[in-house]
Amino acid sequence: MAGEIPDLHAQERTGTGKGAARAARREGMVPGIVFGGDVDPLPINIPFNVLLKRLKQGRFRSTLFNLKVEGQEDVRVICRDVQRDVVKDLPTHVDFMRLRRTTKINLFIPVDFANEDECPAIRKGGVLTTVRNEVELIVTAGDIPETLVVDLSKVENIGDTVTISDIELPKGSKLVINDRDFMICNVSAPSALKSDSDDEDEVDAADVPVAGEEEAES
Repeated sequence: MAGEIPDLHAQERTGTGKGAARAARREGMVPGIVFGGDVDPLPINIPFNVLLKRLKQGRFRSTLFNLKVEGQEDVRVICRDVQRDVVKDLPTHVDFMRLRRTTKINLFIPVDFANEDECPAIRKGGVLTTVRNEVELIVTAGDIPETLVVDLSKVENIGDTVTISDIELPKGSKLVINDRDFMICNVSAPSALKSDSDDEDEVDAADVPVAGEEEAES
């Protein structure tokens, strides 16, 4: 994974079941579970404010964390589910899966649009329209890319599109959907130009005489 793997601190939770989970929430914690890796599941508690801050930062479910629990060995984990209160939309439980560096997983990777100021099509007056902000890839847990990069400096003309085949995938990654060349973005004409074109079409249509009018006038 590009960059340093962030630490995520948690506490081992004593007791399981709804009673222990409710007790954790009363203490300002969010209960969770760590599973996988051919070892027993580990019940944990994460401070509510810490988890909420991480969630607001975005990409929580596509970030590999180094989970640190006192009395336990550090382990790499990735979030598999965040349960939320149906009314307040706040986290009430979180599930993590242990990962080896060589584990293959499906993740949605964000798309980064680079060199917009240098895009010839945009300089000609075109407008960038984003079709996909993220793409699902099969990646290795030890080498999760931060983004997929679209180099807009290579988009020459208004009306040009960028498809997934135009993007160089990170080493070790491959597409989940690989049977079609789907669009990532395009550079289209400004809406004002489109409106002017439509108006011209309407005027032209109004100038065309209706069948029979010429005979009536003559």
